[in-house]
Amino acid sequence: MDITCWGSRGSIPVSGKEYIKYGGDTTCMDIRTDSDDIIIVDAGTGIRRLGNQLIDQGRYRYNFLLTHGHWDHLMGFPFFKPLFLSRSEIHMHRAPFHKKFMQSMFSKVMAPPNFPVRYSDLKAKVVWEEGHPAEFQIGSTTVVPIPISHPNTGKGYKFVENGKTFVFITDNELGFVHPGGLPFQDYVDFCTGADLLIHDGEYTNAEYRKLREWGHSSYTDALKLAFAAGVRRLGLFHLNQERTDDQVDDIVDHCRQIIADENQTLECFAVGRDMTFTL
Repeated sequence: MDITCWGSRGSIPVSGKEYIKYGGDTTCMDIRTDSDDIIIVDAGTGIRRLGNQLIDQGRYRYNFLLTHGHWDHLMGFPFFKPLFLSRSEIHMHRAPFHKKFMQSMFSKVMAPPNFPVRYSDLKAKVVWEEGHPAEFQIGSTTVVPIPISHPNTGKGYKFVENGKTFVFITDNELGFVHPGGLPFQDYVDFCTGADLLIHDGEYTNAEYRKLREWGHSSYTDALKLAFAAGVRRLGLFHLNQERTDDQVDDIVDHCRQIIADENQTLECFAVGRDMTFTL
C-alpha cells in the first residue's frame, strides 16, 4: 500500500513563503493498492495536482471516498481534470452517504453561479457503488468506515492490506461527542495496532479551550489516542490555515518531547503535501 498526501491544510487553502514545507492545499489523499487500484480520499484543492499526475501516468480508473461534505473537502472537485475526459471511470463509494446526497453535493459545487461547467456536462463515467455500512473491498484492500465526531457527521476510514493497517480520520473531535460521533474509547479500539494513523490535530490546547465543539482535536488529544491505541506512527493532519511551517514544527517538537517523557516509541510528525508512505 502506497499513500500520498496531496493536501493536509484545514478549512481553506493558503499560500506564501511561510507555508512551503507543509503546503497549503486542502485535504486529498491517494492510495495505491497491491492490486493496482487507485483510491482517492476527498476532493480538497490537492486533487487538482493529483489529477494532473494521473493523466501524465495514463491512469483513468479510480475509486473515490468522501469523509464528509464540508467545503474544504470538495472545493477541488471541479478542477480534477480527469472529470472532463470520456475515458475516465470513477467509482464513487458512498460509504457514509446515499447516492442522491453525494450527487447533490457535487452538483451544487458546480452549479451556477459557482462554476461555469455543470456537473451534468462532465464527460467521465461515474459509477455509483452500493452503500457499505460496515466494511467492503476495493481490490486487495479492505476498507472499514467509522463515524467521525464532527458537525454534520461523516466518516473516517481504515485500510487493511497484507497485514498492514492505515487509519485516516480527519475532522474528528476527540474531546466532544457530536451527534453521530463516538466516545474516545471507540476510536482507540478502531485504531489499535495501526501501522500508520493520520488524525486531525488542528488545535493547541489553548486554542481548543476556546474552540471546543467546532469539530477538531488538539494535537495532544491525537497523541493520547495514538498512545492508547498503540499505533506505530502518528501523522498530525488538518493543519490550521494560520499555522506557519515554523509553528507546525514547534508542535511536532512538543509531541516528540511528550513521547520521550512518556518513554513511548511512537513516531510523530505533521503531514504535509507530497509526503509519501509505504506499508
